[in-house]
Amino acid sequence: MLQTYLSVLALLCLYGLHRVWMVARFRWRRRDDGARADARPFVTVQLPVYNERTVVARLIRSIGALDYPRERLEVQVLDDSTDETREIVDREVAELVARGIDAHVVRRADRRGFKAGALDHGLARAKGELVCIFDADFTPASDFLLALVGHFGDPKVGMVQARWGHENRESSTLTRAQSTLLDGHFVIEHKVRHDSGLFFNFNGTAGVWRKRAIVDAGGWQHDTLTEDLDLSYRAQLAGWRFVYAPHVVAPAEVPPDIAAFKSQQRRWAKGSVQVAKKLVGSILTSKQPLRVKLEALAHLTGNTGYPLVVLLALLLPAMVGMQLGLPEPVHVALFATSTLSVFLFYETGQRALGRGAAKRAFDVVAAVALGIGMSLSQTRAVLSGLFGGTGEFVRTPKVGDARGALRAYRSVRAGIPGLELLFAAWFVFGIVRACEHERWLALPFFTLFFAGFAWVGVLSVTQWMRESRA
Repeated sequence: MLQTYLSVLALLCLYGLHRVWMVARFRWRRRDDGARADARPFVTVQLPVYNERTVVARLIRSIGALDYPRERLEVQVLDDSTDETREIVDREVAELVARGIDAHVVRRADRRGFKAGALDHGLARAKGELVCIFDADFTPASDFLLALVGHFGDPKVGMVQARWGHENRESSTLTRAQSTLLDGHFVIEHKVRHDSGLFFNFNGTAGVWRKRAIVDAGGWQHDTLTEDLDLSYRAQLAGWRFVYAPHVVAPAEVPPDIAAFKSQQRRWAKGSVQVAKKLVGSILTSKQPLRVKLEALAHLTGNTGYPLVVLLALLLPAMVGMQLGLPEPVHVALFATSTLSVFLFYETGQRALGRGAAKRAFDVVAAVALGIGMSLSQTRAVLSGLFGGTGEFVRTPKVGDARGALRAYRSVRAGIPGLELLFAAWFVFGIVRACEHERWLALPFFTLFFAGFAWVGVLSVTQWMRESRA
């Protein structure tokens, strides 16, 4: 058990050092990253939707408000819906057409390939040399396209990604924590990878592709659940350059409840493992520099940290009072690098966005606790990605304009609701043991693990009970 504990801690320490490296490389210049130009290439805006009746009208209207020449713009609503979303889409698209916008509803006979299949189906009919993609809960500003298309003046640029905003960040502690986690990805990871000439990914929405780059990379494929990550790496391996525009922000909705959040995160975690299985060989044998290969591996295998967190959670209370066989300063350094680096990472992202000290402190602690609490669900997703089939693309339920009035869609659940509460109870035992052995430095960490598992467990059970009665 001791060797397992030290091995887990050492591996988590490597992830911690990677975060410290990113923070050290991070620079946040407050300027407009949009490379505006006189050229107005033809753009096809693709809106893949599936049963999105609470948000689809808002999405289509925001696309209709884009400030871009009408003669250079096409809108495709790729509608795989099976409910009243279809009628809403038809009505809203008809209004765009009446205003002189080249807008179409594109429907398929079946949902084969899920989102990737819909995008591929639409791409074959797209008129634009550039393709802009938005998920159903996004509401881009009117100047979104003007801020990004100038980057394509460089013929080597294959994709430009904007940053996600979080329109419901302040709705609850859960949405604040989620927003902080996403900011770590969009503010620090994307920025550092882009500035350092490393691979980074299109996030499935709020980005613009050169159509030729998609085709050149092999097109949209649906053998993983993260078709965006898959295509991103294939395109960059094919020689296309990606651009990140962090000061162009597209507002969206983070999942409002724990079941929806778990569903979203399971798909992302499982899909990233599937992409790693699919492309690691190609990455390692490519002609890319070693630093690019190493960062790509760190990126694609990042979710394997969740099983390590679960192992650490199982071991920590049991290790109280045991002799570790290494100097105490070394143990403290390993543990601090594994844990405090996470706080530093997310705090840096929130500080860059200008959030006040009190908000930063609360949000970062909540984000770290949420990450811990999610480790059980995410571990299941990682194992499924390693050993299971492709699986079904499960949409993330949106609330949109139906807040408090219409619970239109329920999340698809996996696993036992509230299993995290067993881990919370295990850490109550750990806290008691730490007090008995006067391991006072361990108490804040044990309390954080307890809070994370208890919070996610209570939210999961509460929502399950509420929806079971409905």
